[in-house]
Amino acid sequence: MLNHLQALCALPGVSGDEGAVRDYIIDHIMPHDFTVDALGNVIVSVKGMRDIGKTVMLSAHMDEVGFIVTHITSEGYLKFATVGGIDRRVIVGKRVLVGKNYLPGIIGMKPVHLTSAEERNRVPEVEKLYIDIGASSAEDAKKLVSFGDTAIFDAPSFMMGKSFAARAIDDRVGCAVLLELLEADRPIDLTLVFTAQEEVGLRGAQAAAYAVKPDIAFNLEGTTAADLPGVAGEKQICKLGGGVVIPFMDGGAVYDRGLYARVTALAERLDIPWQTKTVIAGGTDAAAIQRTGVGVPVLGLAVPVRNLHTGYNAANVDDMGHLLALTRAILADLEANA
Repeated sequence: MLNHLQALCALPGVSGDEGAVRDYIIDHIMPHDFTVDALGNVIVSVKGMRDIGKTVMLSAHMDEVGFIVTHITSEGYLKFATVGGIDRRVIVGKRVLVGKNYLPGIIGMKPVHLTSAEERNRVPEVEKLYIDIGASSAEDAKKLVSFGDTAIFDAPSFMMGKSFAARAIDDRVGCAVLLELLEADRPIDLTLVFTAQEEVGLRGAQAAAYAVKPDIAFNLEGTTAADLPGVAGEKQICKLGGGVVIPFMDGGAVYDRGLYARVTALAERLDIPWQTKTVIAGGTDAAAIQRTGVGVPVLGLAVPVRNLHTGYNAANVDDMGHLLALTRAILADLEANA
């Protein structure tokens, strides 16, 4: 699974521009039947050892937060907007890659000696920042970049102890788990959905769920871990190395109580480490799936991730393995109790 995750995290996939990630996924889901819908979701129908008479949907989103070029100044600097929720404190001075040609650039701001005391005491607005690509004029820059080009943090992956560090672990880790499920026998028939545009309003999941019409759905994610110095108790939300995160509620969905009880009991019975979120915040594709049609019972399963939506995330490889193990156990349990 780590090989898939490393490859996926190396690919650009800002919301609405997920093509490189989608191409990788399509290359690895053959020869299974799949469709790509109008929003760019990849919907894969796979046979298992048994049809349980219910449509079971597993989802993970392909897209990541990033930047989009909105203007090119006369001096050749790129003005930009953020795509998805990025804390602007983490972007100044960062190296980025722009467009499909991975053009390197640096996010800059007005130098400190030209700022007022008031400016120095607050984080600059995104409108005050720029991407420097080394161009000498607008004409020079326009040979390399177009309006609407997206940009990602330039953050090659690496290991640090048991933690894998990269950008876009949210939610390439869920995508990697879905790909692993395709590489072994499955106990039941499944519909796997790799969604687009999660970070800008759960748009792909809404369209995909209307098409799939699931009877039951599980959403695989990376979720915020704040187990950091100076953060105490429940404010840590969840912890790296603590196992799979199974939330009972977040900012977008109240998860199905029956599924929550069933899956947490299954994890306990199989000694698969798990934890829950201790802060009600955030949201996932599950919120859109849950509200589709006449309603869908949903449950979220996640890997805890530090530094979410920044240039470098970190996740524990054991937690990733536990997410895969629990997902497989859920499918076996659905088959056994059909």
